[in-house]
Amino acid sequence: MRIGLYGGAFDPIHNGHVAMIKGALGSGAVDIVIVIPSARNPFKPGKALTCAPYRYYMVKDVVEDLFSEKVFVSDIEFKIEGVSYTDTVVDRISDPEYISAFLDEQGFSSVEAEEDHEFYWIAGSDCLETLWSWHNASDLVSKTGFLIALRPGDDCDIPGVAAETSAKLGVPVNTTVFDIDGVEVASSDIRRSGIFDEIPGAAKAFIAEHNVYEAGKILEYASDEACSRLAEVSIWMYGCLGRKRLLHTLNTGLLSAYLAKCHGADIDKALIAGAVHDCAKELPIEEQRAMAYKRCKDLFVDEKLLHSPAGAVFYNEAFGEEDQEILDAITYHTTGRGDMTLIDKIVFLADKIEPSRNYTDLSPIRKTAPEDLDGAVRLTLESVVDKFLRKKRPIHPLTEDFMKSLGMK
Repeated sequence: MRIGLYGGAFDPIHNGHVAMIKGALGSGAVDIVIVIPSARNPFKPGKALTCAPYRYYMVKDVVEDLFSEKVFVSDIEFKIEGVSYTDTVVDRISDPEYISAFLDEQGFSSVEAEEDHEFYWIAGSDCLETLWSWHNASDLVSKTGFLIALRPGDDCDIPGVAAETSAKLGVPVNTTVFDIDGVEVASSDIRRSGIFDEIPGAAKAFIAEHNVYEAGKILEYASDEACSRLAEVSIWMYGCLGRKRLLHTLNTGLLSAYLAKCHGADIDKALIAGAVHDCAKELPIEEQRAMAYKRCKDLFVDEKLLHSPAGAVFYNEAFGEEDQEILDAITYHTTGRGDMTLIDKIVFLADKIEPSRNYTDLSPIRKTAPEDLDGAVRLTLESVVDKFLRKKRPIHPLTEDFMKSLGMK
């Protein structure tokens, strides 16, 4: 099978990207296209790149909406430690064991999945002109051909550039050219302007649901170290949380950072505590129980609450986090406690009202939160307690202490 590989940040995916995929398939040079959103980018560290899970799931939504067959999305970059250069990605995805398993998951027969495959990296002519400088370029061109898009008005001498690159690398560069409709759009311009006219409908819906780019503006006020940590924990949590829970916990982190800025709290601590608060939510319950006991002994026994203290232990063990404000905010984000710190309250509140939460009308709380933190927390607690009473569930003593500290009955 001839397989086209299309990698990129897709931050966000736009109509130009879609044109590349359609053009590659329409050229007849490849039978299928695998889209590969980057997890880490050597040229866009930390705050310069939206967290990988947002971009991956946005691309998934677009591909599933626009392409009923022949186009697939790979999460292979989440499984590569460190910087994922193109040669590393091609090396991993072309491994017979990986690609046969991947194609099997997509519904291909075992005969199709296990045959010898040809790989083509899909790119624009501008990439071809710098190919000689790519990481391990000689090794890369020995493993894959290059399917090069020629846009209207593009005067690049592709055969000439390919010959020059071959001479520099000492390895022949196999190029195939295909034409695409010219779509003059750049992801950076879309992020900067906030105008989403040139992105597919599924991407618009995803961005709106999670408030991705508006919420992400808060990272301008966070440190580079915190943004790098956010990027890493988002990749780590991809391996232990499903889509809905992972996006929820990342949304909570960004909203926590925003509320920290509004109320004079530490933005970095709020960002990280909020972003990882549910990291243990989908671990086996006995693992949660053991971690919760390690953190708080028998303070938490209800299975629905174990993930909170377990999350503090899970994150600490994975990243060596020792900051007690962060660990406490994770521990008490479900129940609260008496004399909650500012970070505690922020993460507790953000967890309940982040953008994708839609279980009730949250607009009054969302409106109150930036100006009156305690007022918004009281409104939230009233809703939580009412829910518990309706379901005849007991109120945790820590929650009762929390309410008393806020002057609530």
